[in-house]
Amino acid sequence: MATASAYAPDNEIMDFLLSAPTPEQIIALRPSPEMQERLGWLLDGSRNNTLNDAERAELKSYAELEHFIRRLKIRAQERLHMARTG
Repeated sequence: MATASAYAPDNEIMDFLLSAPTPEQIIALRPSPEMQERLGWLLDGSRNNTLNDAERAELKSYAELEHFIRRLKIRAQERLHMARTG
């Protein structure tokens, strides 16, 4: 996968959120195979210092998206805890 794909991970996450997931579904959220493949390719390129500017920006976007998802999962866990403990 040497060229940037038309795949947009943020669209995948937006579609997931628009489906009104439960806290359990949010906690269980995992990257799709397409997301894993692209991220792996970008990480390899980063380690080998072969990414162009657009690919470095894309990798930064993945990091920002990962940070958002981690925060979302923490909030989902908090909601579950509050629902269970009243």
